Amino acid sequence: MTLKSRLIAGYFVIALGFAIYLANWGALAYRGFAYNLGRAIFWPFVLFPSAGVAVGGLIMVVVVIAIVLFTRGGSR
Repeated sequence: MTLKSRLIAGYFVIALGFAIYLANWGALAYRGFAYNLGRAIFWPFVLFPSAGVAVGGLIMVVVVIAIVLFTRGGSR
């Protein structure tokens, strides 16, 4: 088992444990296990909301740069 596969497996073990926690004792426990499993896959952004804001800002910057670089400006 390579280091990469161990890290991925560890991430999903943490996500599964976090999903069980959220489904039973979380603020959104009434939403069901599947909803909480979806939230648990992105557990770093749930536990650290500022990380989610930073990733969202980064995605917005990438989209704006892509629009500027790949659109044709002006008339020919």
